[in-house]
Amino acid sequence: MTLLLREYLRPHHAVLVLVSGLLLIQAFTSLYLPNLNADIINNGVIKGDVPYILRVGMIMLAVSAALLVASVVTVYYSARTSMRLGRDIRASLFRRVESLSLSQVHSVGVPSLITRSTNDVQQIQMLVMTGLTMMILAPVMAIGAIIMAIREDAQLSRILFVIIPVMLAVITVMVVRTMPLFKAMQLKIDRVNQVLRENLTGIRVVRAFNRTETERARFAEANAGLTDTSLKVTMMFAIMMPVLMLIMNMSSVAVIWFGGHLVDSGDMPIGNLSAFLAYIMQILFSVMMAVMTLMMIPRAAASAERINEVLGTQPDMLDPPSAECREGLWSARAESNLGQGRIELVGVGFRYPGAQASVVQDVSLAFVPGQATAIVGGTGSGKTTLLNLIPRLLDTTEGKVFVNGVDVRHVPMEELWQGFGIVPQKSFLFSGTVASNIRFGRPDATDDEIWCALEISQAADFVRRMPDQLGSTIDQGGANLSGGQRQRLSIARAVVRRPAVYLFDDSFSALDYSTDARLRAALAKETTGSTMIMVAQRVSSIMHCDQIVVMDYGRVVGIGTHADLIGSCETYREIALSQAELGSPV
Repeated sequence: MTLLLREYLRPHHAVLVLVSGLLLIQAFTSLYLPNLNADIINNGVIKGDVPYILRVGMIMLAVSAALLVASVVTVYYSARTSMRLGRDIRASLFRRVESLSLSQVHSVGVPSLITRSTNDVQQIQMLVMTGLTMMILAPVMAIGAIIMAIREDAQLSRILFVIIPVMLAVITVMVVRTMPLFKAMQLKIDRVNQVLRENLTGIRVVRAFNRTETERARFAEANAGLTDTSLKVTMMFAIMMPVLMLIMNMSSVAVIWFGGHLVDSGDMPIGNLSAFLAYIMQILFSVMMAVMTLMMIPRAAASAERINEVLGTQPDMLDPPSAECREGLWSARAESNLGQGRIELVGVGFRYPGAQASVVQDVSLAFVPGQATAIVGGTGSGKTTLLNLIPRLLDTTEGKVFVNGVDVRHVPMEELWQGFGIVPQKSFLFSGTVASNIRFGRPDATDDEIWCALEISQAADFVRRMPDQLGSTIDQGGANLSGGQRQRLSIARAVVRRPAVYLFDDSFSALDYSTDARLRAALAKETTGSTMIMVAQRVSSIMHCDQIVVMDYGRVVGIGTHADLIGSCETYREIALSQAELGSPV
């Protein structure tokens, strides 16, 4: 945690110096006030010297005003610094997560990453905001008050040698007991977020399979676990605060009891007793402030550890060193992308981390501009994985992928992705409007270009029927649209990009045969000269592709046209015949 705070507080060095100075002013003025109060009692009240009381009283008002101003400014800058610190840490977390590969994101877990970027950062913010006001004020006031108390009466100050060790012992026990609880609490917050996210995302599945009660029980279990841990932490605080208050009250009683005897014997002026009592309260109050800060440290430390786990994770997919960067991979392409997008796979293989077998094995293929290639195969045959290896959404574990003759590992990823238009298997739309979702593919696209892309994707008709057409609202994930509508808008998003390479991952599965046929015909005209690669399930929709790649258990078992494969590839023939038996036109 120390390294994290040191790194992110470095830009705020000037503010920290200012806050430190203001805290010293607060400490010295707070220590000076009881002394002034003692002077008023000893030299003014007892002697009946009203002018002296007024004169010292005015000084006390001025000191109090200075204390007020210093406190307000300190709290303001402490809050501003902590908020900016949280902003910077969240930004760093977001950038790091964006740079991680898909497998790394899944290994940490999306719910956990959300918790680390929100709740964990908030714990650091709270510690910094509290610590900036307490880290100097509490120790300076405690030490200063001890010195001033001894100065008032050394004999009575022996009470401190009993009070302070007792309070420190209580604090130590509490910190040791709560540290594991805070770590467990963050993990259980992750679990609650995970169950809640899964339930909300899969609400249709939950209801369709009548598993509402099961999900309620699963959430209740996670919720109860978090509640129990939180109650244990709260119980520790509930015990600690009364114990500390008891120590404070007993200390006050002891001071008044023994101090009263000293006043009665004439060994101590009553004003000094009043000041001594105030200093004792300042000491105990400073210790309690320190306790509040210390009690936040275990949870903040657990949060900082989780944040550092993410920030310290090195992406397993990196851009090449600057010396190896190939600038302008797509610079030679014309507006129509003619002649661009040649892709070659040489001995490509891929194995997920920890898996026993490769998902893709020894694949060597070529995709050329102006051709449409379909990839077919049974479930789990590696079609989607192979498609993700081309734009380097996944890194090959064997072999190489070349785009325009360049190894994709020698190209900055953002430069590589500029030439691709990708429609994923699960269509995802962002909250916003129809236009903003289409412009996600190309921010500078005009309305005319958007409508053109919608016409090609066969989405123009239903968009025109929407209340505000291009300005119509899209819910997160496209929840207010049907599956087919989401697919068509996702395709329009890729088309408006006008890429050199189109990648369609089973992107037509929610469309009826008529819409599918019209869309493919429109795409064929639009993508002339571009490379088109599509994962498909319907043999009827890929019969006229220039090249069909058949995969089985991660290997390529057939390449050719529909006519060639029907006679030469048993796997393809089985797929085609099974669909014919199901009534699909083949």
